[in-house]
Formats: sequence, structure tokens, C-alpha cells
Amino acid sequence: MDHQRRGLVGVLSHCLGSFPHGFVVTDRSAYMLNSWSTLQQNLNHIMNGTAILGVPTKTPEPGEDYSVIHGLRVAIETLNECSEIQHEKRTSLNENTSKLLNRGRVICITSARDNSNMKSLENIFLNELAQENKKALGSDQLIPIDYCHLVILNIYPNNIESQVTSQGPREVSPFLTVEVHSIKASALHSKLSHLILSHYDLASTTVTGIPMKEEQNASSSANYDVEIFHSSAAHTAILKGNPQDSALIKTFRRFEEGSEYETVTLKWCTPRGCSASEMQNCTAMHRITPVDVNSRPSSCLINFLLNGRSVMLEMARKTGGKTISHLLAAHGGEIFIHTLSTARSVLEDPPSISEGCGGRVTDYRITDFGILIRNNILGPLKCTNSNTVGLVEKMRSRLERHTKYWPMTISSTLMFNLKQVIDPLPELMVKEELTTEEVLQCKQVIFSVLGLEAKHEALPLPSIGGGRGGKGGVRREEHYRLLWDEIETFLKHHANNSAAHTEVLNCLLEIRNKDEKDKVELDQALRELDSFGKEDVTARVSVIRATTDSPMSPPASVSIPLAKQLHKGNIAASKSLLDIWLQRSAPKDRKPDFHGRINSDGLKAKLYPNLKDATGREPRETMLEG
Repeated sequence: MDHQRRGLVGVLSHCLGSFPHGFVVTDRSAYMLNSWSTLQQNLNHIMNGTAILGVPTKTPEPGEDYSVIHGLRVAIETLNECSEIQHEKRTSLNENTSKLLNRGRVICITSARDNSNMKSLENIFLNELAQENKKALGSDQLIPIDYCHLVILNIYPNNIESQVTSQGPREVSPFLTVEVHSIKASALHSKLSHLILSHYDLASTTVTGIPMKEEQNASSSANYDVEIFHSSAAHTAILKGNPQDSALIKTFRRFEEGSEYETVTLKWCTPRGCSASEMQNCTAMHRITPVDVNSRPSSCLINFLLNGRSVMLEMARKTGGKTISHLLAAHGGEIFIHTLSTARSVLEDPPSISEGCGGRVTDYRITDFGILIRNNILGPLKCTNSNTVGLVEKMRSRLERHTKYWPMTISSTLMFNLKQVIDPLPELMVKEELTTEEVLQCKQVIFSVLGLEAKHEALPLPSIGGGRGGKGGVRREEHYRLLWDEIETFLKHHANNSAAHTEVLNCLLEIRNKDEKDKVELDQALRELDSFGKEDVTARVSVIRATTDSPMSPPASVSIPLAKQLHKGNIAASKSLLDIWLQRSAPKDRKPDFHGRINSDGLKAKLYPNLKDATGREPRETMLEG
């Protein structure tokens, strides 16, 4: 019992400043070692109380009731008492004061014979808790317990096997949760050290690389490690940063079997002179306690800090560098760990956008991002009326359309690097509605890319790294394949905006899904179109002079551009996508067409339509086919 008492006091000593504690020792009756008063919430008072009680008797007197029930009953009564802070809040006249919740935890260190004995102990505790709550409801000095966490540590000797099974936390009633741990007597200190990590939201830090002189040889030194406990909030800043850096400093430790926990390893940093501007800002400060209080490395570190010195701790990074993240120092006889800001100071210049937590990225689309911001700037409304109700939804819808497909880096996109080829397709497709003219412009962009591919021209890619700008047939085909895939992805993201957007997507899908025969005919048509645009001007003028007034002129289909042949008369009853493209891209006529052919209804034109005889009748005229 004395070993258990010393283990309990030694482990919980550093928690006394966080939450008030009550210590109860029981044999024939229960002995309360302290109260909720701040004057008794210290280690010296508790140690004096244990010294007065002394060690348990080796030969219990017959007929005496040595039971842990006495202590559990006193523990419940103690939880019903108001602490100084609870009494102050309870009697406060502030109207905004929320309901005061009385929650606590009881840690019972005992020895039970078997699981049935342990179950009986739980039932007795639950009944006592219910009775004390009823008593507290009728009293002005007591406060009912809203929730209690009972932790039972069953201790058994090292040379026997325990008949009690360990059980995880389970809810016995809405206001009681019970868990059981069956451990050997020698592992009590380790088990309590493991439990307080979760009970008080603590974390472990291992200070490694502490230089210390050897006791046997004062001229030599060795590096030691010291583990400390503190609030888990001290690690928040470094664990929420780069996951690779966090994984590098986290390791696992074990007290005993089933008592594994995580510790953060930080290295002792040799003090060096630095100005105040080079020191990082302190963002948090928490009390610490060494895990092994009596070890020589822990004692040396504590004395070093209590003598007014400070220790800087640095964390290793995946990239190979190191950053000073924490500082150990003493204030008023207590040791604290200070969390230092590892980010840039607000007084410094803003960091480069290329230095993100995911590593150094140098090809962000910064210029395009600026354009995106300018196109979606929100401004205050000049007046408030019924017409402004849906403006927020409209702005959200607009921003969603502009960011449905927006690659972050230059190297992750081809389409947005070919603005001279793709424009104005990206700008038009993000609109809510498209006009007929805008739909034709989008289709024209698609056919222009198709024409470049048919003529086996290399895409005008900028130097974006990664070998994307390479030349060669295979590389060129790969560029076009990636470009078509990206255009299709972009159009699919915006196809649901309107029927016009869907029409543009269908245009792309129609030309991309043609079989090999159709593709050959399309390539041939595009090459013929290109040859029409490159005819020699002088040759065309001579042909015009030779054939303008000649009745034996060749058929009009020779000189009429390909687009007009497709749309003339009944040759092309309906326009296809290729017809639209050929019509818009065909070169303009360099000579006026035959006046009679323009005004005729079909392929035949009347000669001298205004010529009539003296009687006003039209003479019979020879019909020439145009």
C-alpha cells in the first residue's frame, strides 16, 4: 500500500496546478489527505499526510472491515463538495452565467479476487453515486455530479496470475463510465504515467543530445536523453505543418505491454549569440515535468534550468535543415516549455508563393490567377432592395463556373499555355449563356486545332520544363492527344451551363469520334482549303482576264471557292460542322461573281433580261448554263 501511495503521489504531482485533486487512503476507514482549498493543493501537504498515516499494518486485526468501499464513498462525497472556483461561479449574479457542470474522475487502486468481485465493486459505486446525488439536490452547500469517470487499477503480485480481466471504457449509466486495468504491482508507476497522458491531455517530448560529463571521467562527455510531459497544445504548431516533417520527429515509446504512446523528439541546440530580431516569437507556454524524476540526466537538466539558463530545442526537417521550435526556461522556480513560432514573422516581407508546405513550386499560374481575381471582385452594393436577394447565390455560381477546371501550375496544363491557339474558347465557356456567334467562335477554335493536327504542325508550346516542348513526330502526336483530352475535360465541366455549351461539347465529340475513313477525307478537305488560300495572285488575275468575257468559260465550280460549292443550290442541302468551318475560313473572292449567276434562282441565267420587243413581249432567248 505504501508503494502504491508513493507511486500515485509522484506521478500526479505535476498535475496539481491544472486541476484540483483529492487524495483518499482507506483501510478500516477512509482518510482524506487534502481538501479543495488551494492551500492544500500541493505536493508537500499530501506527503505530510501520508507520513502521518504511516505504512499499512502487516497483520490486520481480526474482525476489522478492511474495504475499499469506505474510500469510494468518501471520494463521491468529496466530488459533491464545491471547490472555491465552483462556489464562486455558482453564487455569481451574472445573468449570462451558463449552467455549472460538475464532472470528475475517481482513480481507485485496489486488489480484487476475480471479475465478479470487480462487478460488485462497480454496482456499489453506482448506487452510492445515485444516493449522494439525491442528497446533493436537497442541499445548498453540495452540488450533484453530472458525470463521473471511474478508473479501477487492479494490482496483483508479480509471481501470480490475475483473475481480473482488463476492460476498456464502457458506459454503465448516463453519468458513469468505468474502465478496469489489471497490472502487476511493479508496473503501477508506468501505468499511471500512461493514463495521465489521456486524462489530462498531455504530450511527451524527448530532449535528445544533452551533453553531460561522465561521472567516472570528468574530462569526457556523453549525450543523454530526457523525456518530459507537458500540455499537448505545445506540439500543435509543429504537428499541423508539413506531414513529412511531423513524421520525422514522431516515435513510439512503451512503458509496459499495452502502454504504447507517442513522443516527439527534439534536439538540444547549442546556445549561440543572436540578436532580438533573430529570435522567434513565443506563442504558448506550458509547465513541464520529467518522466523519470530521479534519473541523473533529468536532475542535471532541471538544475541547469533552475539556475537561470535556457535550452533551445530544434526539430529536424525532411529537406535536411533544422528549425528552433521550442525553448525550455524556468520562471519563479517552475520550468516551462515555450512554443516558438516556426512561421515567418508578420514584420517580414510576404513569402514567395512558390514556397508552400508541399515543397518548392516555381510554376504557379500567378498571372492567370491575378486575372481570375480581377474578373471576380466583389464590391459593396449602393442600395438594398428586393433585386439584391439572390446576388450572393449568383456570385457563388459565377465563381464556381470560373473555377470548375483551373489547373494550379503551368506544367499541369497544355490548353492554357496555348492561348494564341485556344482563345477565346476558355473565356467564352465560363459564361452563363452563349450566343450563336459565340458558339461559332468556340467551334472555330476546335476546327483550327484540328487543322493544325491535320497539317502535322507542332504546337507552339512555351518552355515549361519537363520535356513537354520537345519536337518530333511521336512527341507531337502526344501533345495533340493531351491537348484534346484536356479540351474535352474542360468542355465537360461546363457542358451543363446551357444548351449552347452542350452544343460545343457535342461538336468536339463528333469530330473526335470519326472513323479512319472520315478522318482521311477531312484531312484532304483541309489540304484543299489550304491550297486555295496560297494561289499566286498574278496567275489568278490572268485567268480572270482570259475568261471574263469568253462564252467558252469553264464551269463556275472551278473558280468558286470550296465553301460556296458546298452551300450552292442543292449540292449541300444541310450545313455540317465542316461546312461551317470551310465557309468561315475560305479566302475572300478576288473578283466579283457573274451578275446573272448571282441574281438567278438556279444554275441557269437569262441573257439580257431587260430587253423586250416593240410589243412589250420578251423575245425568245438562248439560255446559257452558268
